[in-house]
Amino acid sequence: MTRFASYASDPQQSRGRRYDEGRADKSDAGVGASDNIGAIRGPRDDFQRDRDRIIHSIAFRRLRHKTQVFVAPDGDHYRVRLTHSLEVAQIGRTIARALGLNEDLTEALCLAHDIGHPPFGHAGEYALQDALADYGGFDHNAHTIRTLTRLERPYPRWDGLNLTWEMLEGLAKHNGPVLKPTWALAEADADMPLDLESWPSLEAQIAAVADDIAYDNHDIDDGIRAGLLSIDQLLILPFIAERWTAICTRYPEVDRDRLIPELVRDQIGLMVNNVIETTRQRISEAGIVTVDDVRGAGRMIGGFSDDMAANERTLKKFMYDNLYNHPEQMAAAQNAQIIVADLVAAYRDKPELMPESWAATLPGGEPERMRHIADFMAGMTDRYASNCHAEIFGRKAAGSGVVTR
Repeated sequence: MTRFASYASDPQQSRGRRYDEGRADKSDAGVGASDNIGAIRGPRDDFQRDRDRIIHSIAFRRLRHKTQVFVAPDGDHYRVRLTHSLEVAQIGRTIARALGLNEDLTEALCLAHDIGHPPFGHAGEYALQDALADYGGFDHNAHTIRTLTRLERPYPRWDGLNLTWEMLEGLAKHNGPVLKPTWALAEADADMPLDLESWPSLEAQIAAVADDIAYDNHDIDDGIRAGLLSIDQLLILPFIAERWTAICTRYPEVDRDRLIPELVRDQIGLMVNNVIETTRQRISEAGIVTVDDVRGAGRMIGGFSDDMAANERTLKKFMYDNLYNHPEQMAAAQNAQIIVADLVAAYRDKPELMPESWAATLPGGEPERMRHIADFMAGMTDRYASNCHAEIFGRKAAGSGVVTR
């Protein structure tokens, strides 16, 4: 049996699920141990079941057609939300294993963290925020929890995936305490209080930094592949230039293009090792013994050192200046926002344009009515949104390109 550190999240000590299902090793459907459903569905603990429920969800499958950096890219080699989430999970598990954390909870959080993203990445999110400005707004992090607690409906006796408290807490607070929750997160907190004002588990903190490590470096790879970035541009960053020089020295006879993946791997390795070393040091300095110590530490325990955090912020700024805000990106982002705004207006004025199941359940009053439309819109993939727009308006407003993360 895997042994965890004392400060790791323990599935045997979970605060449970909103709907009682009985013991995980006895029943997964709440129909009683005598049905032996747990035995049929395999010997898994609660966090393993959380991870598997994410993987088998419809919302997770839709990530394969949702923007990471590029909208409807012509090439098959660019990342999308699904492949990004898998890469985050790999990095998260590596760090969790080194720190003695619960790998299954870490992986589940990594896999689920982007489920609430609407089509076209942050460009689509900005459009939904504008459309719902008078109805409480839209936030993709809160919508992740809304999707997993209300909109997914694979079980016969309740809405949502009925995930553990630790899973929902980690999704709600992986970027730190939430002092002013949006309406969607406030609803989830009212259903199952998530202690929003405290720090989350180390598993959640590691999932957050794994996300940063993945997209910081993989977006470089995609940006260079697309011809919107060059290695020479990146060399203005001293910490990148230092690593690049070392790689060129290591492989003096190899073509520069073949060394770019090596740069990405080295950068990820440096960041991962920094997180492991820094987190261990902070655990020791803060006297962290239990998961409650982590939540009560009053600061982030899992993350980069000050120097690495400064380098990472510099890299992010570079990526915004040179990739995310590239002229081609801005044009694609504007077109994507037009698609989302047009569709929201169309469904508001003519709800019958939505699929029958969505139109038939449209609430009569506000803000529920517009939030229902946003639920439908946020679940769309890039491709589906573009097709719906073309069917309604007779034209396509967006093609290939890059959009704001």
